[in-house]
Amino acid sequence: MKKHFHKPILSSLLLAAFALSAAVSCTPDNGAPDTPVVDADRALTDADRDAPRRKILWFDASANFERLSYPDSISYYLDLTRQAGITDVVLDLKPISGHVMYESRYAPQWITHHSGLVRESDMDLVRFFIDEARARGLTTHFSINVFVGGHNYHDIGLVYELPGKRDWQAINYTPDGMKPITELKEKYSAMLIPSHIEVRQFNLNILREILQTYDFDGVILDRVRFDGIQSDFSDVSRRAFEEYLGTELERFPEDIYEWVDVDGEPERKPGPYYRDWLAWRTSVIYSFLEEARALAKEVDPDIIFGNYTGAWYPVYYEVGVNYASQDYDPYGEYDWANEDYHKYGFAGLLDLFTTGNYFFEVTEEEVAALNEEEIRRHEAGMGTTRDFWYSVEGSARITRDVVMGEVPIYCGLYVEQYDGDSDQFVRAAHMCREMSDGLMVFDIVHIINYDWWDVLAESTR
Repeated sequence: MKKHFHKPILSSLLLAAFALSAAVSCTPDNGAPDTPVVDADRALTDADRDAPRRKILWFDASANFERLSYPDSISYYLDLTRQAGITDVVLDLKPISGHVMYESRYAPQWITHHSGLVRESDMDLVRFFIDEARARGLTTHFSINVFVGGHNYHDIGLVYELPGKRDWQAINYTPDGMKPITELKEKYSAMLIPSHIEVRQFNLNILREILQTYDFDGVILDRVRFDGIQSDFSDVSRRAFEEYLGTELERFPEDIYEWVDVDGEPERKPGPYYRDWLAWRTSVIYSFLEEARALAKEVDPDIIFGNYTGAWYPVYYEVGVNYASQDYDPYGEYDWANEDYHKYGFAGLLDLFTTGNYFFEVTEEEVAALNEEEIRRHEAGMGTTRDFWYSVEGSARITRDVVMGEVPIYCGLYVEQYDGDSDQFVRAAHMCREMSDGLMVFDIVHIINYDWWDVLAESTR
């Protein structure tokens, strides 16, 4: 696998965070071109594939808190998982609150769920999960939600409960001014500042601790991103960006962008350093993944190092993420990219890449046929257009195009989007397997709630 390592300029004070709602774009169609260049071949052939054909099922820590609290329950659901044709399982060990699911030196252990349920077992349930999964021939990965430290719907988590962590939370530049993210209750994730040196070290400590304590096959990092295009405008982010530029800003945040009124609606007007700001944010994310990979491989050279992002590349710059190959240069293709943007593509840092192809529409033709009333999107960076990448097929196609074969891709589905339409879910799963190296399903809780074990089995056949 080809590796490219470009070290961004980051200071020792660097402090610089995904949200449910997409921000208003400052360019038509979220800055994407009318006819982006993509691979004309739709599907991968068997000859194209040299990566393991994984079928991955996610176990979210919060949604499955109770069923992951008892050994017999863990064994029962792992039996069903294996019978459904799943090959890999992902156990969430650090949910969005910032708590962890094991006894840690660095983070509070999550014992009491916000529902009131208390986990009372003295058994090491993480180790039990690994052993039981292995006994069934399943490959085991763990996940940590990185740049997030609170749940805004329940007012829980690090930034709520630990006074020393309050200044870790992202500051969003909204049409109503600067807002700490804990005040933005439409966002469920209390995102953190990705370039904050303490935030970064906190997550690296947890990563090392898990790798030294447990024998997982892989790690898949989640929420390694900024909250959205409005984030992060903390004072420390300003200082870090100025160091990256090598000059002080005369007007902040207006040198990045400013809010203007357009026909009674707020709209962003880019400032002179807007594209430099976007590139700097991707450098922050790149450098963290570079550090995390080095740490993981130091502890366990055989660990599968993975990451999980959204699959809508043309607008994913809004969360500060460039998951492409560094050989893919978006400069000239997209008006949000400057000449440095491609340097921070991190595909070459990964052994496994799973994407959220989170669309009800399976084919590009289906999304093209939508009307405005039918467009319902809520993930960070998503827009409201009918571009082809807002489908399972299209998002897989463009992701594969920009990654350029540097890492195996496992396209993923959000099961809840298919509630009441199991046939569409199966079609989407088969499209993921056709267009990528396999399938990722989020989350087991929906398979359980819908009693879709037969449906899941059909999707993996």
